Amino acid sequence: MFINTIWSLLPPVVAIVLALITKEVYSSLFIGIVCGGLLYSGFSFTGTIEHVLTDGIIGSISDPYNVGILVFLVVLGAMVMLMNRAGGSAAFGRWSQEHIKTKIGAQLSTIVLGCLIFIDDYFNCLTVGSVMRPLTDKHGISRAKLAYLIDATAAPICIIAPVSSWAAAVSGFVEDANGLELFIRAIPYNFYALLTVAMMVILTLTDFDYGPMKSAERTNNLNYSAPDPEPSPNITGADDQPEPPVSAKGRVIHLVLPICVLIVCCVTGLIYSGGFFDGTPFVEAFSGADASVGLSIGSVAALIITVVFFIASGVLDFKECMNALPEGFKSMVPAILILTFAWSLKTMTDSLGAKEYVAGLVAVVAENEAIMSFLPSMVFLIGCFLAFATGTSWGTFGVLIPIVVNVFGGDLSNELMIIAISACMAGAVCGDHCSPISDTTIMASAGAQCDHLLHVSTQLPYALTVAIVTFICYIITGFVRSAVICLPIGIVMMFAVLMMIKKRVKA
Repeated sequence: MFINTIWSLLPPVVAIVLALITKEVYSSLFIGIVCGGLLYSGFSFTGTIEHVLTDGIIGSISDPYNVGILVFLVVLGAMVMLMNRAGGSAAFGRWSQEHIKTKIGAQLSTIVLGCLIFIDDYFNCLTVGSVMRPLTDKHGISRAKLAYLIDATAAPICIIAPVSSWAAAVSGFVEDANGLELFIRAIPYNFYALLTVAMMVILTLTDFDYGPMKSAERTNNLNYSAPDPEPSPNITGADDQPEPPVSAKGRVIHLVLPICVLIVCCVTGLIYSGGFFDGTPFVEAFSGADASVGLSIGSVAALIITVVFFIASGVLDFKECMNALPEGFKSMVPAILILTFAWSLKTMTDSLGAKEYVAGLVAVVAENEAIMSFLPSMVFLIGCFLAFATGTSWGTFGVLIPIVVNVFGGDLSNELMIIAISACMAGAVCGDHCSPISDTTIMASAGAQCDHLLHVSTQLPYALTVAIVTFICYIITGFVRSAVICLPIGIVMMFAVLMMIKKRVKA
């Protein structure tokens, strides 16, 4: 009765609406999960309990891919705690205070670092957060603004980076064409990702905020006093935990070296999982990499190297390193809980056939020859809606990309197909960017140690602004079909819209 119908979208809608109304994410996600269980079981009590617990929560936690991501989170939390206790973060805070003297410089540094760490969005969120938090705190930048900068340089950067786990995922969803070639050719048309980067730079250079973000920045500045070097690790915004002891021997190298080791080890782990050391070419190994396995292997190796380095350099002894590990785990518990519920909610929507329902809508639209030039803009909107409702951009890729490829018969010479694929990717990232149940959004909150719903509410107006300009760009591109013409038009439109908003806010 409820399978493969519009009712399949009810659970995520319930969770999202409740989260925005109550400002409480755990109960909202759980109610959405229960709602999905009720619909799937036909309102059977025992059927609902079994589906929610066995198929949903337990199934999500026991899924090998999800377990790998949880291992990566726990290890990364432990590494962040080790770097804090070794004094590396505090030393970087002192160094940055001497060399980066302005708020604009701190934000630009965060953007640049986010763009450089393009391997994986989870890795990006937590690494950039741990490195830049001391710097942004020193300059009075709110955690909400930091979370936005992290989130806006995570998925939007990964989706335009040919060497990333996202490129591998997109390539894997393309069966009848060269996936990597298609991904690379779609980059200039990925307006949401490119305009998001442009918007961050414009807002930073003009020192301008609007909407809830302006209020968050103002409140932060009114209450601002130079914080302790190591803020307590939680994503709820509360600073009620005692600060851990920090080594006085820490230097910047005790932050930079572990991060560099983590990057090298994670890249090595990714290509290892893709078979590089068994003779597979690098590009093919990366495109076939298992992000869960690769990041788990890389992070564990980096953790071991970091512990040895800290003990050898004398900043921490073995007991202090071991004591930091469970503290790092505890710092990630809120993110792990939200992720588990978000994965369970995705299981509910999958079991109700949400993907198949949306896929049917796309297929009906694609059959109408009269509106083919509007196809990219419509695919963008559908991608936004599906990713927002399900909280997953990769799941959206899996639904929409094969449909678009089939519509055009996998013909890479058809420029409209390239544009439609880019619109699919842009819509998926946009919806993922806006959704409070998105794992990337959750990771950005964890990386910035910001209240999750505060991050969602402050980021949403910014994401919607870019989405509107992107939608207009895809309408134009459906007829013009040239990135050389349409991308500059989009950037000019983005700048003009922001200046109009700035003028209105000042007035």
